[in-house]
Amino acid sequence: MTPAVWRGLADIGASLPPDVRVVVVRGEGPSFCAGIDLNLLTSAAGDEAVASPSDPDFDRQVASYQAGYLWLRDPSIVSIAAVQGHAIGAGFQLALACDLRILAEDARLCMKEPALGLVPDLTGTKPLVDLVGLPRAIELCLTARTVTAGEALLLRLAELVVPAAELDEAVDDLVSALLAVDPAAARATKALLQQAPGNTLAEQAAAERRSQAGLLRSKLANPPALRR
Repeated sequence: MTPAVWRGLADIGASLPPDVRVVVVRGEGPSFCAGIDLNLLTSAAGDEAVASPSDPDFDRQVASYQAGYLWLRDPSIVSIAAVQGHAIGAGFQLALACDLRILAEDARLCMKEPALGLVPDLTGTKPLVDLVGLPRAIELCLTARTVTAGEALLLRLAELVVPAAELDEAVDDLVSALLAVDPAAARATKALLQQAPGNTLAEQAAAERRSQAGLLRSKLANPPALRR
């Protein structure tokens, strides 16, 4: 992972065609992502170094890195991380940025940043806490220990674990199932579910009513074309 990679991810999100409904994120080779290039943390990294905290533009620079992750939560798509081998630090956070995670049995997850004297700052802390709870998130981050695929499934960090040879097939099956759902209903439902953790039951019930009304009004205004 480098700033160029993060900017490239952001560019993909910004230029994604509107008819794309599912995005699969996968690493090429034996591992999903080994994390940040540690050379970037040294002064010898030159122009490709990560933003310096002494730079008055530091906040904007890090926000530009985070943009490569944030678009994966957009309600208009469902994002899937297909994780094989290692997903370390920035790579683990990329998997956490996705809506769903399918892991090969050889997958290994680790939030490495605290062990390097850093905090995880690529949008990974919220989904980690949401998935595993605060105490477990503290333990995982502050020990920087490696989580196996089997434990990841128990901790809700994965929706499915499969043999490495079956990863492609499992991802294809999930994509097919997601694409079988009505596109407008899928977008509205994802947006509705994203609101749920911050809402009371009454607030969520009201959000459901608003979402249903909006969806049905849209369908009435744009009826499907008749087929002969």
